[in-house]
Amino acid sequence: MPNYLRPKVTGATIFFTVALAQRGGRLLVDEVEALRRAVRITRNERPFEIDAWVVLPDHLHCVWTLPTGDRNYGTRWGAIKARFTRNIRDNGRVGFQPTHAKRLGHAVGWNPTLPRSPSKIAKGDAGIWQRRFWEHHIRDEADYWAHVRYCWLNPVKHGFVERPEDWPYSSVHRDTRFRAHMNLT
Repeated sequence: MPNYLRPKVTGATIFFTVALAQRGGRLLVDEVEALRRAVRITRNERPFEIDAWVVLPDHLHCVWTLPTGDRNYGTRWGAIKARFTRNIRDNGRVGFQPTHAKRLGHAVGWNPTLPRSPSKIAKGDAGIWQRRFWEHHIRDEADYWAHVRYCWLNPVKHGFVERPEDWPYSSVHRDTRFRAHMNLT
């Protein structure tokens, strides 16, 4: 098993990419309220600042700043993923009820008949999320802005919209630093 070495920097600003195990679905945008609720509860328990966030159909990107003296973002991501998974499972939402999903015209985001590894089963992993996430510690102001812009522009890059402000699942709408038609490249 890999031994991931993470920087031991407290109060860091970090860029994350978090993806669903099955790429190509729409689970995150279809269940964006469940994701928002999971983030809100986790932030209440373990505060962090959201500098930028974008939710795409099967993955998300965000930039967080942790509180001074705190470097435990892994626990936060574990809580967010678990809360989201429990919420959609417990409420019989799309992804956990294939016949219900098809009746509503949605793609199935999780298939209970797909085999899961013994380690995933032992850990109670529902198979919705990729087990890990990608993180990058922000080095300086230029690096910070490059990653905030990446969040803002990602829906455009994927061809979902023509302008960042047209994507409804982005923090660009609440960010006073963003101006329509600003040069983001």
